[in-house]
Amino acid sequence: MSRYLSPTLTSLKPYTPGEQPQDRSYIKLNTNESPYPPATAVVEAIQAETGRLQLYPDPACTALRQAAARYYGIDPDEVMAGNGSDENLFFALRAFCDKTHPLAHADVTYGCYAVWCGLLHIPEDVIPLEEDFRLDPAKYYGRGETIVIANPNAPTGLALPPEEIAKIAAANPDNVVIVDEAYVDFGAESCVPLIHSYDNLLVVQTFSKSRQMAGARLGFAMGCKELIADLERVRSSLNPYNINRMTLAAGIAALESTGYFNETRQQICETRAWAAEQLARRGFELTDSRTNFLFARTDRMEGGALYQALRDKGVLVRHFSGPRTSDWLRITVGTLEQMEILMARLDEILGGP
Repeated sequence: MSRYLSPTLTSLKPYTPGEQPQDRSYIKLNTNESPYPPATAVVEAIQAETGRLQLYPDPACTALRQAAARYYGIDPDEVMAGNGSDENLFFALRAFCDKTHPLAHADVTYGCYAVWCGLLHIPEDVIPLEEDFRLDPAKYYGRGETIVIANPNAPTGLALPPEEIAKIAAANPDNVVIVDEAYVDFGAESCVPLIHSYDNLLVVQTFSKSRQMAGARLGFAMGCKELIADLERVRSSLNPYNINRMTLAAGIAALESTGYFNETRQQICETRAWAAEQLARRGFELTDSRTNFLFARTDRMEGGALYQALRDKGVLVRHFSGPRTSDWLRITVGTLEQMEILMARLDEILGGP
């Protein structure tokens, strides 16, 4: 770092994204992207906007918010578009946390929560998951702090039912409860319908996973109009043109491509079930994933060593070196062909199924 960096940032530990190596061709199962391309209508919508890139996009994202409102059954002023769910989550922490308003989150969860706390100087209240990685809702009752819960959680893949989230919101009426639903479309139940019952509930979703738009960067924050107005205050103060013209058009097309959306997410869920069975047959322990990835470990090889062995054989998975996760691998669900290759490489490494 240079001598000009603010002293308040010298101890900041940036988030480490899943690696994107360029040295060879890999079976890429490490960043929870969809293995399928976007819907044809999405590609066509993007192409239609390329001749208008000299013009700024609509800063209010009006047409996209209206499309989202129709899809989710809410009002346009109850939704805000962000540059991926990350931007919406960051805006939420900026709006509802500060030095005197901590953020409560799980110890094993999405790593950006802790990074943003460091960047924004927000105190953290880290709440341990249970031994089996379950989240105990009762530990979040009456915290008196802003709360963020990834549901389903990453990297564990586990999910709470909406009624448990509702209890957490009810038990913290004077604080915002943020539900990060990046993976909700793969087997969990969304809390969006609860925003009309709890004015302190903010639900964040992304188009990166189930709608094949990780490279387009789009997500939504949904909550009562007052919460969304708070986020809009932050957004307009930092980046009022945060969604580009092509992504605005792509988002509308993606919301309208319901058949393709249902077909591809169903295929991922079926492939996940097949891959989970195959890993279990090979002696792996797995969590009950409700996401587009599997969280697995085996006594036959330490997690970091198995990650490296797979990488050497051209298969990328994600390994987290924390004390509770060092034996585990997070494996994105790819196509059936990709998962078959994964099993073959595992058999080569581990000496058979």
